[in-house]
Formats: sequence, structure tokens, C-alpha cells
Amino acid sequence: MPRSRKPITILMADDDADDRAMTQEAFEESRVVNDLRFVEDGVELLDYLKRRGKYAKPTESPRPGLILLDLNMPKKDGREALEEIKADPELRNIRVVVMTTSRAEEDILRTYDLSASSYITKPITFPALVDVVRTLGKYWLEIVELPGDGYSGHPA
Repeated sequence: MPRSRKPITILMADDDADDRAMTQEAFEESRVVNDLRFVEDGVELLDYLKRRGKYAKPTESPRPGLILLDLNMPKKDGREALEEIKADPELRNIRVVVMTTSRAEEDILRTYDLSASSYITKPITFPALVDVVRTLGKYWLEIVELPGDGYSGHPA
């Protein structure tokens, strides 16, 4: 008998407002109904994850089960944020999918060395983005078992 799954929060870190809006639309189009939240740079991402500043209340910053991470962002780029996430014992089990425009081999190698779960080059067209989101939803939200949302120091 299959177990029922609790929907997870998906947190997208991307500084491009158009990319955030298109991703939101792609989630709606592909019928992935999980809670999708956004931050605009690596500093804000870590504030969210560590519940600092405007993200101090757990109800305002539910622990994500999946992070979609752009690499090229201001203040703190995705590479630096990924390194910090994976070095933190309370955060490192969160799955991080790099979703970026970079096709650079060094970015791909480095992010996998930093324990990214997947590396996806952002699709150029909206239909292709919908297909990627649908596939992400199928894999990460239906097939893969993710850890629960409780973690020490930061109750869910």
C-alpha cells in the first residue's frame, strides 16, 4: 500500500524576476501544487534557511524539501550558497537542484563536488520549462523519498 506523501516546500533562489514568474507559471501549468517560495540571492537564501531577519518565524519560512538554485546571483552567488548549505549539518540533507543558464563544465563539476543533487541548464522556451518542471515534480515529489521536514534547532 503506497504511503500518502505530505507536500514539500520548494524554495527557488533566483535574482531574475522573469525567471521566477515563468517558473511559477510552469509549476501551475504542470500541475505541481507544492508550496513554491522565492528568494532573490544567496544571502536571502541563507537567511531563509537559518530563519534570520524577515524569515525568523517558522510559519514564514517552512523548511524546504527541495531548493532550486541559480548560480549567478548578486551578494552571494549560488556556488557560495551551495557550499554553505552543504557544510551545515542542519541543512546539508536538503536536496539542491542547480537550475542555471551556465553550461560551463567547471560549474557543473564544482556543483557536483559540492554535493548538488542535479544540474539543469534552464530551458529557453516556456514549453521546455514546463516539461522540466513536470519531470522535476515527477522525480523529486513522487518517486524519491525525501527526509522529513523536522530538523534540530529549527522546528518545522
